Amino acid sequence: MGRVLVVGLGPGDPALLTSQARAALEAADSVVGYEAYVAQVRAWRPEGDYHASPIGQERERARAAVALAAAGRTVALVSSGDAGVYGMASLALEELERWEGGSPPALEVVPGVTALLAAGALLGAPLGMDFAAVSLSDLLVPWPTIARRLEAAAAADFVLALYNPASRERRWQLGEACAILSRHRAADTPVGLVREAYRPGQTVAVVPLSALATQAVDMLTIAIVGNSQTRRVGDRLLTPRGYPPT
Repeated sequence: MGRVLVVGLGPGDPALLTSQARAALEAADSVVGYEAYVAQVRAWRPEGDYHASPIGQERERARAAVALAAAGRTVALVSSGDAGVYGMASLALEELERWEGGSPPALEVVPGVTALLAAGALLGAPLGMDFAAVSLSDLLVPWPTIARRLEAAAAADFVLALYNPASRERRWQLGEACAILSRHRAADTPVGLVREAYRPGQTVAVVPLSALATQAVDMLTIAIVGNSQTRRVGDRLLTPRGYPPT
């Protein structure tokens, strides 16, 4: 048996690929992943056995990685950001869970820098206190479930990181999310918008919650919605930990 290394590539900048992730990729006999992520690895590791596939074939990728490992190969199954946060780690574990060929291949999840952390760094310190992450994509989770989670997190005054706020075909969910948040947050609550963090097309902006629904956001955007304590410090966001002043 070989092994599956589920590797988080970080937000895209090669400088944010961890040394542990780079070592795992260099040790791999095969690299499996979404086309764009495989291209990132191929750019600095041109030689190798690559298995790239289009978006929407996530389960097939996990199955292919496990099959290659079962044949004795060391396989890097790659994700953007951190593989355990909206990434491939869960699917890889599902495939091992249903393994029926005797002892399953070994699996190691190699952490990476998430889009949430990259966006938070560019915005300053919006995640200084308790926060929650919610994806607005209802492709895998029914919207009523997403709405219930948003309502609970907003009522609990968590800073909220919204993944997948909108796509070309899916726009109404952001407006619904803003309506839910507005029941618990002031209209001038600051919201940080980061698109393509640490990539050539990077943009960073801060808007009030009242304007969020009309922003040109997409699947490459992370929206970080402040809580009742979040404030602007120049062009940065600060959510204080609550330490007493000296």
